[in-house]
Amino acid sequence: MNTGAAFPASLPPLPSPDEMRRWDAGAIALGLPEILLMENAGRAALEALRQQTDGLRGRRVWLFMGGGNNGGDAACLARHLTDAGADALVLHTKPLGNCKGAAAKHVRLARAAGVPFAILRGRMPEGRADIVVDGLTGAGLNGELRPELCEIVEAVNRLEACFVLALDVPSGLNALTGLPSPTAIRAHSTVAFAAAKPGLVLPWARPFTGKLHVRDIGIPARARTPCSACLLDDRALALLPELPKNAYKNSFGHVLVLGGIPQYSGAAHLAARAALRTGAGLVSAAAPSASQIRIGLPEIMTLPLDAAEASSGEDWPETMSDRLKELLLRCQALIVGPGLGRSRNARALLAEALSLPGRPAAVVDADALVLLAGDSRMQACLAPEDVITPHPGEASALLRCETSAVQADRFAALEALCRLVPCAVVLKGAGCLVGQAGRPTLVSPHDIPQLAVGGSGDVLAGCLGALAACRRGEGDSLFSAGLGVALHAGAGLACAASFPGRGNTAFEIADAIPRARALAQNAVADIHNFDL
Repeated sequence: MNTGAAFPASLPPLPSPDEMRRWDAGAIALGLPEILLMENAGRAALEALRQQTDGLRGRRVWLFMGGGNNGGDAACLARHLTDAGADALVLHTKPLGNCKGAAAKHVRLARAAGVPFAILRGRMPEGRADIVVDGLTGAGLNGELRPELCEIVEAVNRLEACFVLALDVPSGLNALTGLPSPTAIRAHSTVAFAAAKPGLVLPWARPFTGKLHVRDIGIPARARTPCSACLLDDRALALLPELPKNAYKNSFGHVLVLGGIPQYSGAAHLAARAALRTGAGLVSAAAPSASQIRIGLPEIMTLPLDAAEASSGEDWPETMSDRLKELLLRCQALIVGPGLGRSRNARALLAEALSLPGRPAAVVDADALVLLAGDSRMQACLAPEDVITPHPGEASALLRCETSAVQADRFAALEALCRLVPCAVVLKGAGCLVGQAGRPTLVSPHDIPQLAVGGSGDVLAGCLGALAACRRGEGDSLFSAGLGVALHAGAGLACAASFPGRGNTAFEIADAIPRARALAQNAVADIHNFDL
């Protein structure tokens, strides 16, 4: 059976620029010369160009070269292009005498091999290029581009009818956030050396990266120190637990949904529906007038909190009944929040449920997150086995900041949330992030319009609850959260195939989960515009 032991080590690493420099230094310490790593990068870029163009012989190629190692990669590639019969010209922004180390050696090699170099003096060369190669800054950018580099980047972006290849990271693109600083090369393709950097896989980076290729440059596995981020794509679905033999319903866990006051009963229904579609053996829902939650899906068991237990049919009881406590302790996972409401009684119920000794792992979502915000006593009741699932607005409430601040640096927001609570955190939205204090951040590359519908977050909560129930006793909430996010994304992609112009509902997302699970049994299509 697959377990969390290989997770997230089995996912593609996403080293930050500092971590990538440590990889390079580790390879050099093992005896690989830096000039060889740069040579391998140049060859990898050449092969990426061969795959995407109709031949290189006779093609006019302009290579834009900065003063660092990214410029050295460009100089190395220029030599290989010249040998392939291309008409290559290196346009450098700094005097060649300023180049150092391996970059200087590759400049000398390229010049000795007949590659022409010319310094950029404020305007593009005469004529036109068939191919443009961006080697201005790569991952080495700190802060924002200088004004003179902004002018060059914008001039390159104005060039017409040419194929643009970026080396490692499009110049001007922040390798961590995937945002332009303040502008960036708009490449048709990016070849990332050794591994993609976190910002490259985020959805809003695609207009700058184009098709993303990751190519090996010979860094030994021993030199690849652990990374702070990993790519959470469809390959994660291969880690879904195998179905046990001779199983029965209790083998797959019992999930309790605590939410769904009458005006929001649909939210609890969607969470319960998704938990069943994900594979939970049993699903119960407890709420005032809970019978509404099971409409359309009689397999959902209900515990109505009727007038004898509640102050009204619209609100929760003031204290948790013995029946509800017994049910909660009998289950393997709790989903609390979808349709919970934000009343005083809802707050009291949430606090009692989270503080109940022996309770199961909890998925805390929606209204429960708003109630949790600012309540340090309730936050202290969260355990490492739990998961919270804020969207940017709920994250801003938890962090007491503006939503715009969360979106401006989602990695920093996730880190702050992980300092706030001990459990796994799913920061929802395009480019969903999953993290837990002391663990690598899992980066989902998706931006799926079909998931941007009301109730989609309730479906995700149901996925997470079912996976937590199936994995009872193993207690790795980051693993369950990562699988749930990948499964939810897979369901969104299945809906995209059936509803290419949107129009799907959250019901369809929930009902597509079994199709998404089938991805674990099949080859994963290149659906992210990545070539890893």
